[in-house]
Amino acid sequence: MTTPAISVEHVWKRFRVHRERPDSLKERITSRRRGRQEEFWALRDVSLEVPHGAFYGLVGHNGSGKSSLLRILAGIYRPTRGRVVTDGRISALLELGAGFHPDLTGRENIYLNAAILGLSRRETDRLYDRIVEFSGLGDFIDTPVKHFSSGMYVRLGFSVAVHVEPQILLVDEVIAVGDEEFQRRCFDHLNRLRRRGVTIVLVTHALGFVQAHCDDATWLDHGEVRAQDAAADVVKGYVAQVNRDEIDRIELEVAAGREGVARFGTTVAIERVELLDANGRPTPVGTSLEPLTIRIHWRANDPVEWPLFSFAVENESAVHVANPGMRPPRRSMPVFVGEGHVDYRIERLLLSPGEYTLTVAAHDAAGMTVLDRREDAFVLRVQPGSDLVVGLTDLNGHWEPLAGHETAMPAVAAVGQPEVNAPPEVGSAGEGGR
Repeated sequence: MTTPAISVEHVWKRFRVHRERPDSLKERITSRRRGRQEEFWALRDVSLEVPHGAFYGLVGHNGSGKSSLLRILAGIYRPTRGRVVTDGRISALLELGAGFHPDLTGRENIYLNAAILGLSRRETDRLYDRIVEFSGLGDFIDTPVKHFSSGMYVRLGFSVAVHVEPQILLVDEVIAVGDEEFQRRCFDHLNRLRRRGVTIVLVTHALGFVQAHCDDATWLDHGEVRAQDAAADVVKGYVAQVNRDEIDRIELEVAAGREGVARFGTTVAIERVELLDANGRPTPVGTSLEPLTIRIHWRANDPVEWPLFSFAVENESAVHVANPGMRPPRRSMPVFVGEGHVDYRIERLLLSPGEYTLTVAAHDAAGMTVLDRREDAFVLRVQPGSDLVVGLTDLNGHWEPLAGHETAMPAVAAVGQPEVNAPPEVGSAGEGGR
């Protein structure tokens, strides 16, 4: 049986939280009472195995125990119970500036960190140029790191961690501190390490990356394992739970009501906006790539001919996303008075998760006069679905099979077996193509 790169066996981790501490040295010496302590279990009976060469994800909410587990794997913490067995040299990037001496320069910290990880001076000399080049800090490498920005810390720390030729690499969410360009370089480099057989354990809230690139994952919730499986399945379960929690929270907010909505118009009044799910049931949120109906409730105070409705959608950055509106009818339509509603049906909601503001308007039958408009009438909260939308929207396209000139390659047949030329399988790039 092959030895795993990492084996975690029934690990528990306890921290003692001091609720009352002496305020001064005098009080510490003279006071007879001890500060009150409470036990906090960051991990409870956690077990997992990570095979050699695997890309493994740890997901969960803040405070779920992900970072504590990673520190136990790195040898920074010792488990209160249970044991951890690792097979291979470990390199870790766990927190901003970890392992750096603030008064040493970037150059000196490179050699210091490499020595801690077991590299000789000659080995570090060989890797030094590559580390500096990847970090992009050549102009500042001889500056004391206490003068570095948070992004510069991350660049240097990540560059050292991935270039000291680790067999096991542990990476916390710290990469998110870097800018977009550096994050992409980091993830590209992680994929190159993976192809070279390096075992990688990643703590991150970038669920799309976990779903697309990790082999397996563990979902931790308040220190306990909620799920362990293929990364895509674990992410789906985690997102489903987050969505349920968000719905509960939003329903409370909706119940509290919203005030201060700007509006005008008296002939037709827009009363309220609600969302309906695929089964026609009211829902406080929409889900990416799933059906959604936006229902506008209105009231005609006086007889009015066939009012038209529209709404504008803006994201949190005030970017105008869409402005669907009804078209004027080609024939004369009946006159309305009293209450009614109109539905805008969406077969697949192509928006990425986030909050969007809807401004709703009612127009006359010709679409020329605004009868009522409610500025910021409704906040459309979109939560992630089982398939994540990366970017502002999904283009709703699909990949065709590869087209090109095929070159026949001789098949290698087993001894005593006929040669078989099987066509390559055609698949979708999926999340990896985004």
